[in-house]
Amino acid sequence: MAVAWIGNRETLVERAAAHAAALLGSSRCPVFSLDTDIHGTRAAIALAERVGAAYDHADGAAVSRETALFTDKGAMTVAPGETRRRADVVVIVGELPQIHHEFVGELSATVPDLSAKNQREIFLVGSNGASAPPLNNGRTATLLSCGEASLGATLAALRAQWKGRQTSQPVSNFDDFAKALEAAHFPVFLFSGDATEGLALEMLQGLITDLNRKSRASGLHLPASESGWGSALASTWMTGFPLRTGFARGVPEFDPWRYDVARMIAAGEADLHLRISSSIVQPQKKKNRMALIALAKTEEPIAGAAVTIAIGEAGVDHEAVVYSSRTGSLRSIDARAASELPSAATVIRLVASHVSAEAALPC
Repeated sequence: MAVAWIGNRETLVERAAAHAAALLGSSRCPVFSLDTDIHGTRAAIALAERVGAAYDHADGAAVSRETALFTDKGAMTVAPGETRRRADVVVIVGELPQIHHEFVGELSATVPDLSAKNQREIFLVGSNGASAPPLNNGRTATLLSCGEASLGATLAALRAQWKGRQTSQPVSNFDDFAKALEAAHFPVFLFSGDATEGLALEMLQGLITDLNRKSRASGLHLPASESGWGSALASTWMTGFPLRTGFARGVPEFDPWRYDVARMIAAGEADLHLRISSSIVQPQKKKNRMALIALAKTEEPIAGAAVTIAIGEAGVDHEAVVYSSRTGSLRSIDARAASELPSAATVIRLVASHVSAEAALPC
């Protein structure tokens, strides 16, 4: 099976890596899009430092909203295991990504240590028609809504009513919510940046802060992308900054607007795009003749790519270290169907070996 192409021509992986390195070396503004495991992220950041690139997650907008909550506002959060054991009131804030639905279903089917009842109280904050992840035992979440108002507006009204203030439109089922909180020992709010705007995330943290003035409450961050949040953590321990960091001036600089890779490509600022993802790459809109280097799990060259190298999927084709939202930490996973496809980290290090620099890649 072919695993490397220069344009549409099949070639050896070593030659494709050398050609990719030459393109990186001649680029004046390279950008990287990451959707990979921890080792792949570390190798990509080390390569970005060598060539002066900026890097972001492939779904940078959602990850950036979550990152901004912690860098700009701060958050009071709890671990998933603590939520499973102790949360007697669970509040689902907005829509959660599909990968977290199973976890929510488990919460609805289990009994916490601190509950005075035989089940958890479950609420859903959202507009009319919002649906919670499927709950076990035929249960449904109690909807807290202000009609068609946005999630941020609904959270603002919820916070105002809890403080005894007037609102233009009351939150539905607020009395049930207030009674549940009064009796609760450990309420937890589940949130994600996937479909939640930044101001709504800040308003949620304000509500949690208000609740902690007289009792206790916390939030559980369920990331929009596990690979994205893992990459954000790896970037932070390597450079001191999360994703949307660049090495244009030889040192790491964090700027969530300037180094928004999707924006840079759309504005014509980037002249080379390295896309690292096990999924098929869809070319982004661009304003100039930007070169594309694609590392993807594919059996054919990516349309429009100057270089395509096939890589394996973490946890499928090769073992890996990834972020797990079920534990709130990193974990190692075995290959479910091991293949000969190289990992992203292996290919990136091969490319880097053809780029002259003094800095060494991480082992």
